[in-house]
Amino acid sequence: MTSSSTSSRGRGLLHLAAAVDLPGVHDIGPHVELARLAERGGLDFVTLDDSFARPGPHASAVLAQVAPATHRVGLVPTLTTTPTEPFDVQATIATLDRVSRGRAGWRIDVSTTQAGEVADAVAKSWGSWEDDAETGEVPTGRLIDRDKPPQVGFTASTFSVRGPSSSVPRPSRGHPVRVIDATEGHARSTAARHADVALVRATSSAQARAVRDQLRSDAAGFGRDPNSLRVLASLLIDLGDGEHAAEPGHGGGGPRPTAQGPLYRGGPVDLADLIASWHQDGTVDGFHLTPVEPRRDLERLVNGTVGLLQHRGLFRTFYPGSTLREHLGLTRPAHQYVGGAP
Repeated sequence: MTSSSTSSRGRGLLHLAAAVDLPGVHDIGPHVELARLAERGGLDFVTLDDSFARPGPHASAVLAQVAPATHRVGLVPTLTTTPTEPFDVQATIATLDRVSRGRAGWRIDVSTTQAGEVADAVAKSWGSWEDDAETGEVPTGRLIDRDKPPQVGFTASTFSVRGPSSSVPRPSRGHPVRVIDATEGHARSTAARHADVALVRATSSAQARAVRDQLRSDAAGFGRDPNSLRVLASLLIDLGDGEHAAEPGHGGGGPRPTAQGPLYRGGPVDLADLIASWHQDGTVDGFHLTPVEPRRDLERLVNGTVGLLQHRGLFRTFYPGSTLREHLGLTRPAHQYVGGAP
């Protein structure tokens, strides 16, 4: 079997991601275990949410420790933009990208109106380094070409960025992958302009397809190639009772609305059928799945649902590359001063 394949209708590659949130768990070990499980299933990336009410290390710090314990799966922490300076955001994510060898992403919280400005400033900071500015001349101590200083100038409504971007050079893949939840209307413009991956919470294929079509249209309006935007449906999944849990509105009937978001409850086989159906008819490019019971549901997802999708030739059986951009089929952005936006 090849590493991946398209459906009979010529759809693009199927992309799968999962949340590895563990409420109340502060140890790194359980997060490493979940990330390794996701990697065993060939998932594109895992996400870890963050909040200032969450005790323990921040999501980016957790995933920085997960990085050396994994090899291929992408690592995408949430960094809120309200209290965090763009300088700190770009340095944090660029560092994670460096230690993970190109596997980092940034899930952008767009709950504030300035999220788009922060995303723009961060992208300009990542793109301010020229690709050959880091010389690495250890014997001479000349690690940076001083004729190519990393400079950035950006003025927003509530902040400004001036001067060298940071001590962290431009990420090897241009910039880390940006992930935005585009479910709410106010977030769609930000996602269409800045996201590499847009997440959509939907309870029907028609609802998800309508948002995807709007995002792609808006992306084209911003001068982007719509094919450079991946749209994933976000679902909570409860695989605890197997196939017998399918009820009207659940399982084979599709997800149902809850206060926490669309919930699929059923078995791995029905979930595989739903994923295959929504992807093959062009509804979405893939799925971002949040296990209700993290260890149990992720294990059943990988061993059951993913295994079945692989058997059908709909999902990769191994990673063809080593970076998150390669997993998602995204090209490396051109340098902003050489002929493209970062």
